[in-house]
Amino acid sequence: MIISCFPTGIVNIKHPGQGIMDLSGAGFINVVLDMNLCGQAVELEDSAALNACMEKFFHEAGKHQICFSAAYAPCLPRNTKCTDLQEKLEETVSECIRICGRTGCRYLVVRPLFAGLPHGVEWDVNRTYYLRLAETARAYNVMLLLENQCRDMGGHLVRGICSHGETAAEWIDRLNDECNEERFGFCMDSGVCNICGQSMYEFARVLGRRLKMVILRDCDGHRESAMLPFTCAFQRQSQTDWLNLIRGLREIEFEGLLALNMTDTAAAFSPLLRPQLLAMAKSVVDYFRWQIEMERFLEKYPRRVLFGAGNMCRNYMKCYGEKYPPLFTCDNNKTLWGTFFCGLEVKPPEALKEIEPDCAVFICNIYYREIEKQLRKMGVESPIEYFNDEYMPTFYFERL
Repeated sequence: MIISCFPTGIVNIKHPGQGIMDLSGAGFINVVLDMNLCGQAVELEDSAALNACMEKFFHEAGKHQICFSAAYAPCLPRNTKCTDLQEKLEETVSECIRICGRTGCRYLVVRPLFAGLPHGVEWDVNRTYYLRLAETARAYNVMLLLENQCRDMGGHLVRGICSHGETAAEWIDRLNDECNEERFGFCMDSGVCNICGQSMYEFARVLGRRLKMVILRDCDGHRESAMLPFTCAFQRQSQTDWLNLIRGLREIEFEGLLALNMTDTAAAFSPLLRPQLLAMAKSVVDYFRWQIEMERFLEKYPRRVLFGAGNMCRNYMKCYGEKYPPLFTCDNNKTLWGTFFCGLEVKPPEALKEIEPDCAVFICNIYYREIEKQLRKMGVESPIEYFNDEYMPTFYFERL
């Protein structure tokens, strides 16, 4: 899985050096090539203006060895009533495809046309639009990604074009069939799903392998915003259903691109605090990758033992116990030593000194760092990993 970050809110396109340096310093070696840094499609004079705008950005990114796996094409404002801008938009997007080809960028997110279109003609208009773009995309070996949208209805944001998983999947399949190749995929924007009140688990499950990119951004479920995940909270609860997003991506074994969009959070922070903020952001997106790829962390070790005889241990055994059986579990509670929990013998921590070097210890307890420090102080040299059950299907099982 590839991790990336949108530069908007972080990089000043006229003076990109500091923003790119901060992204690189935080560990982001892959950045989304967001063409909206140059303005919306209606603001760009021509393709030459787009290239000139991005020139400094490419130069600074090259100095820091930053690469691009995905790009985001300029788009029309959602509330525009104009339909005579589509030709100009197509020309701009075609140039974006050529830029992707020159920079080695594999994916380009191209929003479907819907602003100003009468109801019922969306597929016909977009079919023609995308198939014309596909000719250029084929020449430059770029895959075009459609994206789910919300629309404005009397000041309220509601489900828009490609906001239903079944419809999105049908569009992708029909376009690929007409191209006789896999030239189209999908980008799921978690912020749009949240605003539209959709289950991201179902959305991801229906899209399956068609899903190539996921945009991670937080919002309050009512207004458009791009905030760092887990920062839009109310009464100690996140306003985005990250549980179902992670479950969905786990189920389809997602291997695409996770792109963090924290434009509003980054722009609200002082530039003096950006390095610390971006370091935190990198940890957050790494956490998502870890959660989504939980099973891959388990299978990379030939043998494993657990530490903890509580809810997390039980959840591990319910979800992974048969496929990745532990040798035993440990606990600091002396009264449990010698007993059995979920079919595992509970041993004292000292037993970990006797395990083989290739046997990993998975800590099934929320006091991860404290327990890891305890084990290292005891002289345990085996790999130590954390196990977390917050986003497992068993999270809502009866707790001990």
